[in-house]
Amino acid sequence: MGSSEFIPCFACVHGFCFPYGTIFISACGISAFTLRHPAGEGLSERRGTAPGTGCGRAPETPQAGRGRARHAGAGSSGGAPPVGQAVISNYISHRAWRRREAIKGGTAQVSRWRAGAGGGLGWAEQRCSRGLMKPQESPESGPATAAALEALKQRACESVDLNAARLGALSRDIWSRPELAYAEHQAHDALTRFFSGGDLPGAAWAVQPRYKLGTAFRADWGTAAPQDPLRLAFLCEYDALPGLGHACGHNLIAEVGAAAALALKAALESLAEPAAVQITVLGTPAEEQGGGKIDLIKAGAFDGLDVVFMAHPSQENAAYLPDVAEHDVTVKYYGKASHAAAYPWEGVNALDAAVLAYNNLSVLRQQMKPTWRVHGVIKNGGVKPNIIPSYTELEFYLRAPSRKELSVLTEKVENCFKSAAVATGCKVEIKGGENDYYNVLPNKSLQKIYKENGEKLGIDFISEDAILNGLSGSTDFGNVTFVVPGIHPYFYIGSDALNHTEQYTEAAGSQTAQFYALRTAKALAMTALDVIFKPGLLEEVREDFREVKLKEEEQTNPVKPKKESGVGEGACASH
Repeated sequence: MGSSEFIPCFACVHGFCFPYGTIFISACGISAFTLRHPAGEGLSERRGTAPGTGCGRAPETPQAGRGRARHAGAGSSGGAPPVGQAVISNYISHRAWRRREAIKGGTAQVSRWRAGAGGGLGWAEQRCSRGLMKPQESPESGPATAAALEALKQRACESVDLNAARLGALSRDIWSRPELAYAEHQAHDALTRFFSGGDLPGAAWAVQPRYKLGTAFRADWGTAAPQDPLRLAFLCEYDALPGLGHACGHNLIAEVGAAAALALKAALESLAEPAAVQITVLGTPAEEQGGGKIDLIKAGAFDGLDVVFMAHPSQENAAYLPDVAEHDVTVKYYGKASHAAAYPWEGVNALDAAVLAYNNLSVLRQQMKPTWRVHGVIKNGGVKPNIIPSYTELEFYLRAPSRKELSVLTEKVENCFKSAAVATGCKVEIKGGENDYYNVLPNKSLQKIYKENGEKLGIDFISEDAILNGLSGSTDFGNVTFVVPGIHPYFYIGSDALNHTEQYTEAAGSQTAQFYALRTAKALAMTALDVIFKPGLLEEVREDFREVKLKEEEQTNPVKPKKESGVGEGACASH
């Protein structure tokens, strides 16, 4: 059978397929075949919603007592034919099919119809078929358009599988050499080498080492399309915890960000003509302490970005968890040294102040909301038992669901510190951290699409009730969501160990975690493709961002009503 001969399509109500080389695609886009070429080379027949299996639902192997998918090999499609250029060039709307040449007899030659040949496609149809459709544009909807998008997602998934070995090696390299905040030099070098390497498929990345911070980096790839591009960014974290190493799995965050960026790039490079998209990978150090993303925001690193993507390891899969606002505070008490046995009355005990402050906070907990958190350590409690301590230092983290509640909690806590100084006669110095972490703003449009894509890959997400009633930590990604729309899902890594434990460090470096990390990267890349090509989605994402941010700012800075004359202040409510 020649590669341009008519064949029947039993999966398609239109009853025929059109050829492209050795790939036959139905008019409705719901089946694909690869047939033997006259020269002898051939591929086995394939049927399905899209060629290949890389984006198909992974088989589930549930563990006892849990409902999540457990499978360590969703794998690539192996010998699946390349789908990007052939599919996007030829998947067109039903209206265009009706305009094609009539089928003569039992066999027909189906020409590749370009714009201007026989009437041509509409402007939006041309941009969709050529890969230049932007989210705010409105192509004719139909199965062909949806199938083309699914083919691009398939291409992205195959890219993740193709690069699995080098991505795993990158993650292991970062995991095996843990570095603390702002000192992640080896991780920075490993990631910049990764994106600068000539062995990566496709066009080269433009890499900027030490981008605005000593251990941050930036890697950019963009098409040569003349339009102002849509700018999407994937974030990598790679700092570790003191004494524990990568007990929060930041090596996997770096891997997922890199994998998703490579996958999206591979899908876009498969288009017949370029899409107006720029992909950025931002290396963001110092999440565990200091807030590297906040420093990068202040330095302008997020200016001009349209949507940002990142995923964090956890014990469950969730498109969103309510990460809370957080404020660091360092408290220093200054007293007076004296011999603790001979003349203790000459001293002013700074340790007494520290202990009293700690106890004050313990008493405060009765009046704290269930969603508030206060936790800290005494970093310096004195020198020797026979010396009245003249200096002590405490470090505390304060957390609340919103910036408004955090400001209320901060005032209460600082009063506990101040009263301890008054009671002991010490001087007190209270210093807040340079960067407060904001709560992560949800984006329902992004979360919905990410969840849909994840479920196609076999990801089992926790319930909405579990999300609403659950508690989480804090991240400087929250600050990012106040300046650009973004998504920060959580993913299970094959272990029930808890973050910030020795057991989680071991799990983050395991081979088991690789399947779950790479599956998450596929879901992020698929979601990015939806943002690019689904009409109206980008504007929905932006509208969600505007509405949620406005609501948060109104709560944080409410307009105070004018006071009525004659109403006094300071009255106490009874009981």
